[in-house]
Order: sequence, then C-alpha cells, then structure tokens
Amino acid sequence: MTRHVLPASWDARLAGYEWHRDEAGESGGVIHRLTRDGAPSLYLKYGTGAVAEAVVDEAVRLRWLQGGVPVARPVAFVDEGDAAWLLTAAVAGRTGDAWLEHDPAMLPVIIAAFAGFLKRLHALPVDDCPFEAGAALRLAAARRRVAAGEVDVDDFDDDHLGWDAARMLAHTEALYDPDLHRRVVTHGDFSLGNLLMDEHGQVTGCLDVGRMGVADPYQDIAILCANLAEIDPAAERAFLAAIGVASPDRQRMAFHRCLDELF
Repeated sequence: MTRHVLPASWDARLAGYEWHRDEAGESGGVIHRLTRDGAPSLYLKYGTGAVAEAVVDEAVRLRWLQGGVPVARPVAFVDEGDAAWLLTAAVAGRTGDAWLEHDPAMLPVIIAAFAGFLKRLHALPVDDCPFEAGAALRLAAARRRVAAGEVDVDDFDDDHLGWDAARMLAHTEALYDPDLHRRVVTHGDFSLGNLLMDEHGQVTGCLDVGRMGVADPYQDIAILCANLAEIDPAAERAFLAAIGVASPDRQRMAFHRCLDELF
C-alpha cells in the first residue's frame, strides 16, 4: 500500500513514519508496521470489499474489548466507501507459535498463558457483548461460502484432505446439535498465532479479533486443541486440564474444528 491511498485526514498524523510490510496473518488485508524515531510503533490494517468488512469487524470489537482482556489500543479508524483503515498501537511480545519456534521448552508456559487468557475471556459478561457469533450464524455463513466457491479446500487438515467443500459442509452439519451448545464470549479464531505474550508467560494482547462474539466455548477450545495436538497430544491434555475440562465433549470439539475448515 502506498501513501496515496491513506485517508486524507491521516497524512499529517503519519508524516515521518517508515513503513514495513507485515506478511503475517491470513485475512487477505494489507498490514504495515509503522515506525518513527521518538514515537510509539503503530500497525495499519487496510482492505477493500470483504476484507474491509473484516477490518470494520475488528475495529468495533477492539473498542468493546478495551479493559476486558489485553488487546491492541485503536488509534484511528476510517470506513469509507468500499475501503477501511484501522490504525492500532503496537503490542509487545511474541505469538505462541513464534515462542515455540524460538524455544520449544516454552510449551508449558504457553499452555498456561493461553488457558489463563481463555478463562478470562470466557468469563466476560455475555449480556454486555453486542456481537453474536454462534454456531447457527456461522453455519449459515459457511453455507454461503460453499455456494460462492470461497472455501479453500487445499487448506483442510490432513484428515480432510481430498474432500470438497460440499462434503465438508455436510459432515459439519451432521455433527451439529444445538442442544449441546453454551454461550460465552469467544475469540473465534483462538490459535497459537493469535495471542501475544512475553518470556514470562504474561499475555500482552490478542490478535485478529474480527470473529469475536457470543458463541459456544468449544469454538475456541477446538481450534487451540487442534493446534496443540499437532505438537504433542499431551499438550492438548494439559491445556484441557488447565481450563478445567476433565472430559471434553468430542462431538462439540469435532463440530467446531470442522466448521472452522470452512472459513
């Protein structure tokens, strides 16, 4: 992204900053880290069309989460026509997967940090949260994505490789039981790459909160457990024990993992 696509009102605000393209993330948006001597670093996220909608979703959720759990502080936001720009303060720390790459022995610290954060997030007052992200709503969105050919079947987990999107959707719908679902405030994409922490395991912020909303807790549990199981089945068991889930509901776990494949 070049300077000329910035909102006009931001020209003075960002004068003198150096721009560094950040390739992390899978949202499809353009992300830059902005640095300037003597000033705090900033992150700028930009997108058009469907990505702009995702930027808007993230902006409003970041505002709501302030003071509830550690997240980046929104500095400025513009939603204009078919485009959206979100400027946030940089957050210190490394993601869980970055810490693992740096030092695999950090795994127990990472598990404890992710478990503590998730318990805090899921304890936020549901009645105060204006964002719905429940399974019925997500299933409806998944059906639209399948019909529009927007599902990346090449990104399916190993046990679903070779499946087409219609088969994945049918399998997911067969696992769905609305009577098994509860309501808590969820992150929506609670993976090892979406939580920042320091070397002591102190969580400094969570990333990519655009799917945050009220949903079943297994929406978050299933995604992180899938990440951890790829590393070591014992890591998954340790995380479940840390969040107080002695006997996980495997049907809910499978449903939410399969549902996530469609996004």
